[in-house]
Amino acid sequence: MLNICLFNPEIPQNTGNIARTAAVTGARLHLVRPLGFDISEKSVRHAGLDYWSEVDITVYDSIAAFMEQHSGDKLWFFSKKGRKSYTDVQFSDEDTYLIFGRESVGLDEELLRAYPDRVLRIPMRHSMRCLNLSNSVAIAVYEYYRQLNFPSFETSWEANREEI
Repeated sequence: MLNICLFNPEIPQNTGNIARTAAVTGARLHLVRPLGFDISEKSVRHAGLDYWSEVDITVYDSIAAFMEQHSGDKLWFFSKKGRKSYTDVQFSDEDTYLIFGRESVGLDEELLRAYPDRVLRIPMRHSMRCLNLSNSVAIAVYEYYRQLNFPSFETSWEANREEI
């Protein structure tokens, strides 16, 4: 099962886009406080996130709480400081966690140093600061599912084609 984890996300629109990606792929979404926005039912309804109820969401009070619960799981941290590309690893169908940091600063250096072989990057031009968080998550999620041959996905365009 794929798990998308956001450590201290700051921008609600990014998290909304990531929640939609989780909904359409069946991935679980893990949010780690502090969050830069409100995810109460009223706030989500007001934002028009009609797919929010389709997402399996778990919220943690801190990074430490998340790490304590999942330290033995298959964790992959995404950072521009990663030594290997996200395409250099072989994902498996066991519980896998793709972890992303805050939009403004990414993941904490201490965490990256603690798991140097688990830090992945998405290649981009050196002159650019970073990709948008929701784009980065989508790239990683679809690479994970591509490697597993899109299990339980409808991959045939014929099945999704509307009559013309």
